Amino acid sequence: MGIRKKTNNKNPPVLSHEFVIQNHADIVSCVAMVFLLGLMFEVTSKFAVLFITVQYNVTISTNGPEETAVNHFHHGIKDLATTFFYMLVAVIMHAIIQEYVLDKINRKKHFSKTKHSKFNESGQLSAFYLFSFGWGASILLSEKLLSNPVTLWEGYPHTLMSFQMKFYFICQLGYWLHALPELYFQKTKKEDIPRQLVYIFLYLVHIAGAYILNLNRLGLVLLVLHYFVELLFHVSRLLYFSNEKRQMGFTIWAVLFVLGRLLTLSLSVLTVGFGLATSENQGFDLAAGNFNVIFVRITVLAAICLTQAFMMWKFINFQLRRWREHAQTQTLKKKQVPSKSKSKKDKANGVNGVNSHGADSPRARKEKSS
Repeated sequence: MGIRKKTNNKNPPVLSHEFVIQNHADIVSCVAMVFLLGLMFEVTSKFAVLFITVQYNVTISTNGPEETAVNHFHHGIKDLATTFFYMLVAVIMHAIIQEYVLDKINRKKHFSKTKHSKFNESGQLSAFYLFSFGWGASILLSEKLLSNPVTLWEGYPHTLMSFQMKFYFICQLGYWLHALPELYFQKTKKEDIPRQLVYIFLYLVHIAGAYILNLNRLGLVLLVLHYFVELLFHVSRLLYFSNEKRQMGFTIWAVLFVLGRLLTLSLSVLTVGFGLATSENQGFDLAAGNFNVIFVRITVLAAICLTQAFMMWKFINFQLRRWREHAQTQTLKKKQVPSKSKSKKDKANGVNGVNSHGADSPRARKEKSS
């Protein structure tokens, strides 16, 4: 069940740092297999189910000519166990994509160390964003949240979720939790760790906040919107690494990034600031999952607004850096053109001098005779 190919002939000591890094996918696969094998035995099946299947199932019978049972789910403390298991799955999938896709491309392209790390980061995130965007968009269509935006706040608290929506949030939390040990497994540079910790922390806080506060519908819409913009950026960066002339994707991403921030703020203010504020179901009830009080609404809006402002600040700095680099490149090109023309002119003058003052010229023969 080995996932990573062992290219190093010198085997590191067992349980050393290098051993764990080289074999972390195999180790995690064994741990995940223990939970799967637990389903086979009656004694351990009840314990293994907590980690593998989605918990807190609620069956509701629908009224109609034929009564049908519909399964819904709510959140609880047992979701931590399920999130842990799918964090292990995310580590395994990360290793598979790295080994069988990204490493093969890296060996063909011969990237520098800087481009190598950025290519791996964009490759991993592109796969995740593409999968999450497609899955989230299908849930939005099935739940009919796009056709009727009022459902974002109508009927709050949204304690009951469909299987797909709850499993989506569990997988999202598992993926961003897996990014923490990956900093160690991938030997991330010390200067890159603070930047990655910041965006991992922001993802976890916002996804967990939407999940716990029963704002899962708003959270799903904002995640799908954000993932689409981020997918475009990382795909553009992959294309740029393959050919540095392909920069049109960054221009499209810059426009959609700003529009995405505006749309995120608009939906958040509309849902939390107006929809929930005018809702009849006001008050704080932990048992019922109702957090519709002014303190929670202000905290949610403040967190979203501060995050969007932080992202815009990073975006502006990124664009200014790109413009400076482009200006420097253009300046160097302009300096190189006159120097080349000057060198050609000097060569031409040298040839003329030889013809006018060389040994075979009349002036040279006259000077020689005198």
